Amino acid sequence: MSIFDTGNPLNKVTKVVPVFLTINNAYAPYAAAAIHSLTQHCNKKRYYRVIILHDGLSWVSRIRLRSLVTRNVAIQFKKITHSLYLRSIIAYCTRRQKGAGDFFSSAVYYYRAFIPRLFPLYEKAVYIDSDTILRGDVGELFDIDLSGDEKNADGYALAATIDPKVSVIKEFRDYVDKAVKVPHGEYVNSGVLLMDLKKMRKMKYLSQMIELIQEYDADLVAPDQDYLNVILKGKIKFLPPEWNMEPAEEMSPDVKLIHYNLFNKPWHYKNVPQEKMFWNAARGTGFYGDLKRQQEAFDAEKQRADHAKVEALIKKAGRLAKAGKPLFEK
Repeated sequence: MSIFDTGNPLNKVTKVVPVFLTINNAYAPYAAAAIHSLTQHCNKKRYYRVIILHDGLSWVSRIRLRSLVTRNVAIQFKKITHSLYLRSIIAYCTRRQKGAGDFFSSAVYYYRAFIPRLFPLYEKAVYIDSDTILRGDVGELFDIDLSGDEKNADGYALAATIDPKVSVIKEFRDYVDKAVKVPHGEYVNSGVLLMDLKKMRKMKYLSQMIELIQEYDADLVAPDQDYLNVILKGKIKFLPPEWNMEPAEEMSPDVKLIHYNLFNKPWHYKNVPQEKMFWNAARGTGFYGDLKRQQEAFDAEKQRADHAKVEALIKKAGRLAKAGKPLFEK
């Protein structure tokens, strides 16, 4: 069997929990820690398939990621090829990179939009960002019901948590309310998603996103996340915050997943809350030494540049909010 096969013959698709990550080669070390944490907390009586969408991974990265396979966790690699959809996204990202000054101008962030279209064998799936660590069974997230309820009789296309940064930073809050035109109390973070792939295929989610990109060419703060919130407005079920919690000095034992967002990256900064949890997960991968060296190399100058990017992002949000024109209206 090739080292690049899925690792386990998980032929009964309906019994498999599919979990997607989207990365490039630079993100492979963080994804490895996330996957290792998944294997440590999954239900040993269930089967999981981790599917890594990428734009090209080195042999070393593939071999190290492939080594995380366990008896009930398989790993599959899927390279995103240059379709018409992807070319539109890359062109859009290239235009936005020129003056973006943010973290969201890479096409990799858009790969999650391809999941429904590329994997018709699945009706439901979980997506997690590579800068996350699981401390609970991702199968419990997968089992959350997305069918209709008193709030939405037709059921939900997606489940995600409300984005905590939006509620606490005024510029982000105003931007979401006035420019994106989604109530900030309903605007979700795209780092952890439970996706009803069948519904998203039926509504042609990817096509809708490309149409918005081509029609408006909008200058956004968090492009793929903004598109997700606009397209799926009213079709998102809100997850409890324990499924997407940023590091904090006081952490409830009920938290299932930690998201090391913005400055909270332990491979860049020291003394990050819950950093020990990340390093414990990273230690079980072939990337531990690389990550430690990356932390040592992230000196004061790089930290200042990192902070400057976030400050620029906040200023951009404020400027777009004050423009007084919704981004998706002509």
